[in-house]
Amino acid sequence: MRDYSFSVFPNDNFLDLRLFQYGWEQCAPLHSFGPFVRNHFLFHYVISGRGCLNSNGPDGTTRHYELGPNQGFLICPGQVNTYYADKHDPWKYAWLEFDGLRAEEYLNAAGLSEAQPIYQPRDPSLGAPVRDAMLYIADHSQASTLCLIGHLCLFLDGLIQSSSTRRELHGARLQDFYIQEAVNFMEQNYRRELTVEEIADVCKLNRSYFSKLFRESMGCPPQEFLIRLRLSKAAEQMQTTKASIGDISANCGYPNQLHFSRAFKKRYGVSPREWRAQHRSLPLYSQHT
Repeated sequence: MRDYSFSVFPNDNFLDLRLFQYGWEQCAPLHSFGPFVRNHFLFHYVISGRGCLNSNGPDGTTRHYELGPNQGFLICPGQVNTYYADKHDPWKYAWLEFDGLRAEEYLNAAGLSEAQPIYQPRDPSLGAPVRDAMLYIADHSQASTLCLIGHLCLFLDGLIQSSSTRRELHGARLQDFYIQEAVNFMEQNYRRELTVEEIADVCKLNRSYFSKLFRESMGCPPQEFLIRLRLSKAAEQMQTTKASIGDISANCGYPNQLHFSRAFKKRYGVSPREWRAQHRSLPLYSQHT
């Protein structure tokens, strides 16, 4: 009988959502991981047993959380964390490491963030779709990439629908139309210099009002979203083409390669050259969570 499963996602050519690695584990008593810093979002769902999370909040202070069955915890990019299993009743958990242009937006819709990392379903039974989607991904590493991304979407939808901290979502609104217009415009024009004023003008909105709407809807300012979009496009090209990093940099809106390298390392934790080498020689991660 297995007590551990770990896999690395074989394809990174998704921008809205990306999987990096996933698995499940029945931990030994006091089994710990960290302190460690992730470059992407990492979510654990506690299937059984108990454990603890020590996680740095946005103010830099370390917070201690005790967790049990049907709860979960989120680790955000750049956040220092340590977690360990209970001595007498060690936890079994499933995990997903993921990212993407809209990952933070979906997590915020579930009420999860660096300041609020703990997932608690409104009712224990409501956590089942979250758990089942995670275990499907963990146990079907040979499934198609579209199938796995589809189950990642089901996981996030389950998270949003069941979370006790979820934000109240409303039907389609006029501001949603404006934001989609802005996102489409950025996707079509990210290769050239863009200003927030120009993007707001496409939506026929005042710059400050547009920025406010965009942050509320997408979870980040338009400037940050544009940076993520450009870097995601660059990562895709580095993995799927033989173009030089300088050419990719220029093609993704960074005429200055040094500026591109700094932005890329800040986002992904490694230089573009290191990232390309890692993704051409999977597995990307040599250690599990």
